[in-house]
Amino acid sequence: MTASSQLSHPLRSQRLNQITHEPHSHLDNLVKSHDPFASPERFSHFVAAQYLFQRDLEKLYNDPQLIKLVPDLPQRCRVEQAALDLADLQRALPEGDDSIRNKTMGTGEALAWLFVSEGSKLGAAFLLKRMPALGLSETFGARHLGEPEGGRAQGWKAFTAVLDSVELDAEQERLAEAAAIAAFERFTVHLERCFA
Repeated sequence: MTASSQLSHPLRSQRLNQITHEPHSHLDNLVKSHDPFASPERFSHFVAAQYLFQRDLEKLYNDPQLIKLVPDLPQRCRVEQAALDLADLQRALPEGDDSIRNKTMGTGEALAWLFVSEGSKLGAAFLLKRMPALGLSETFGARHLGEPEGGRAQGWKAFTAVLDSVELDAEQERLAEAAAIAAFERFTVHLERCFA
């Protein structure tokens, strides 16, 4: 299923979308099952998972080699916004482990992890619409859902253009595909832990 040859789309971003459809759907259903929009307290569990995932990727967002490819990469990271949101929600920062932060990744793998993080900004627009009911906004409690500078669609297009243009060999392609799935699985683990 994950072999590139079996996937129909010539663009890497579209192939990664296809490959991650199942873990993405599973994660969406899991989020719904935890009902994070029932109260600010429940939402804080969701934000804690977001914080842990952004913390995982913080080093990638500040990686000099990746910044050569995506110059605004450091500004795209949302770990600080998620930390401020948790402070607004009067929740302590959860303890994270460094298994992803310390992992050595090639360019394809790193971009695949970032693909999952950057893609979540598109869905964040819909989540932000639910925040007023909780008394939250992109300046209080839900900063990490805020509109990126230059807009969501433009930021996504710019990122996927880079993702699609980077040359990878067959093994690097395989690692990138595995990394995209691993990223969804990692967020799922964070979510389960934060709602436990």
